[in-house]
Amino acid sequence: MCNRSILLTLVLFILGSVTAVAQIIEPEPLPYESPRTPMDDEVRSGIGLNIVLNNFGVGVGGEYKRVLSPMKEGYATLMFTGLRDVSEQTFTDFFFGQQIVPNKYKRGFSMPVTLGLRQRMFAERVSDNYRFYLSAGAGPVLAFTYPYFNDRNGNGYREDLLEFGIPYSEPVYDIFTGMGEGDWHLGLSGEVRLSLDIGQSFTRLTSIQFGYMFYYFNPGLQMMEPQRPVTRQNVQPGEFPFEYEEVGDGTIELTMQDYYSPQRFFGTPMISFVFGKMW
Repeated sequence: MCNRSILLTLVLFILGSVTAVAQIIEPEPLPYESPRTPMDDEVRSGIGLNIVLNNFGVGVGGEYKRVLSPMKEGYATLMFTGLRDVSEQTFTDFFFGQQIVPNKYKRGFSMPVTLGLRQRMFAERVSDNYRFYLSAGAGPVLAFTYPYFNDRNGNGYREDLLEFGIPYSEPVYDIFTGMGEGDWHLGLSGEVRLSLDIGQSFTRLTSIQFGYMFYYFNPGLQMMEPQRPVTRQNVQPGEFPFEYEEVGDGTIELTMQDYYSPQRFFGTPMISFVFGKMW
């Protein structure tokens, strides 16, 4: 009899536990808050100051944005930035502070106009205070190149023969000298960027952008020296190192050979900062 009472009590306890578990009420899920967009603040357009750092130097420009949909924007930029061969190496004179770039032939700067689209990414996973955009754009680019040095004999090579006792030298221009001898070039530009817009308000534009930009010019830009002297064989220390012929009046003419070819493609990674407002 005692065993039957214990068994009955155990069965009733188990049934009571199951009933209690079955009566637990799950909480209601929190309401889903969709990501905020510029349209929530009635924002449609924006302008900004764009500061760019890349392998060509420092650039500055303006940017215009237009909201196309809750997660998509169109943009147009006009930039002013340097242009150079990324293989350049700069050396500074110890005494006078003058900078010399071996084999450099032309200075240059560029003005790309870019039209593109920005698509917001990870909107449902990242707070609205940090808005990621993937963007891409293309457009024309206008470049201006001008001489780096006074190529007096027009052979495409900067000669400084004073160290060999020959009174002939072609000095390097400063950054403004030589612009009157420059040329304009039209090409194509393009870019891809990953942007991060920061801030809770869509009316204030603060953005940091990482990307890659490139130019293409046909038939190319001659940024580095197109020729160099032919080096003599078995040159001894202190001897004149190049092949040459005497022209007369104590002057010589170096024997030249092809060196750098015109460059068609220019590419560089970039970091840019945008500050502005939207309305």
